[in-house]
This record gives sequence, C-alpha cells and structure tokens, in this order.
Amino acid sequence: MNRRHLLGGAAAAGALAAGLGGHLWREHREREALAARAAAQKAEEALDAATAGFWRLRFPQPAGDELAPATLRGRPLLVNFWATWCPPCIKEMPDLDRFQREFASAGWQVLGLAVDQPGPVREFLARSPVGYRIGIAGFEGVELGRKLGN
Repeated sequence: MNRRHLLGGAAAAGALAAGLGGHLWREHREREALAARAAAQKAEEALDAATAGFWRLRFPQPAGDELAPATLRGRPLLVNFWATWCPPCIKEMPDLDRFQREFASAGWQVLGLAVDQPGPVREFLARSPVGYRIGIAGFEGVELGRKLGN
C-alpha cells in the first residue's frame, strides 16, 4: 500500500468521523431542545393549574372579613407575598402602597398576602397601614407563592 492510499484512507476516515460526530451532536442538541420544550410546557401547565386554583381561594382579612381573589379578576393584579418578620418585605410595602395609588387609575390592583398569623398581621398594619388589600395566607402562603412561580 502506498502512502497516497494511506493518506486518502485517513482523510476519508476523518471526514466520516467528523460527519458522524456532527450528526450525533445535532441529534443531542435536538433531544436537549425537545426536553427543554417539554419541561417548559410542564411548568406552564403547572402554573396554569396553580393560577386557576388561586382564583378559587379565599383568604381571611385582618379586619375579619374574607377576600376572594376572584373578585379582583379582569384587571392587572400585582400579588405580593410578605411577612411581618421579613425586613425586605416590610421595606417594600410603602413602595407597593405608592404603586397602588399611582396606578389604580390605570386599572392596577395590589394584593398583599401575608405569610403569617392574623395577630401579628393586625398589629403590624395598625402601626404601618397600607391602602391595598391584605389577605392572610398563613404559612401555606410559602407553597402558594412557589406554585405561582416565585
């Protein structure tokens, strides 16, 4: 066998390996893309189910009455999960209150869901009232927030 045949065979083998490698790489990327789309679809379906469930919930309010999120449907709604023991939550409440006042004319609503017990929420709001609706989600609010994408 002469050197030319060896070089030609090596080049052909290299081209075959490169082609096969490229094909396998494209297949791998396509499988990854399909898996990513399936995961995104599953997450979207879970969020849709959580959102549908959210509209059916009812939350006690600090004054003792009940809040049904379904009564807030049809307009943009900013839902904020907060707790009396959460310094960043407390810090953002005046900003949310200001947002509610400034954008209410554009249809925006703010709903604060307290991940806390009724007593501490009432005490906190007596010292630092806000102009937006507050519901008490209790510690189950952590899971609700997670289901809604937080």
